[in-house]
Amino acid sequence: MIIRKNLDKVFGPFGSSMGFFLFLGGVITAYYVPFSLIIAVIGAFVSLTSTSTFIDYDKKRIKFSNNLFGVFPAGKWIDIVPGMKLGLKKAHKGYQAYIRGNQPIGIHIKDIRIYLYGPDNKQIMPIDKFDSYESAKIELTELSNRLGLDIIR
Repeated sequence: MIIRKNLDKVFGPFGSSMGFFLFLGGVITAYYVPFSLIIAVIGAFVSLTSTSTFIDYDKKRIKFSNNLFGVFPAGKWIDIVPGMKLGLKKAHKGYQAYIRGNQPIGIHIKDIRIYLYGPDNKQIMPIDKFDSYESAKIELTELSNRLGLDIIR
């Protein structure tokens, strides 16, 4: 059974909204200028591309994926080997854009993520994200049991 866990938008919240408006404008003006379909395709790519993680419990493997246009997954499967571990880590992503020329506006997203670590305790990839520490801890123990991995404290 393969489970998909959605993570982030690749271009952030500002890039995704800009891509949506490019897509919308390209589709509307395509009637008058066929060249604007290229703008619509670029806008769809920017607004819909996201990242996710696929977990295959049966074959014990994990894939970090960039979902191009939100549909086509691109990534490599990583087999779970003995010695790999799971751990929790706080994540903070900040995005800044400028409105009206020079007025900065910022968005800060803070969450808790489950990461996969290699046998040498180096971080390999994020697996899932949560808003609260308690729900992340519950999912961490469940993933650890299903995949047979140790937990980094």
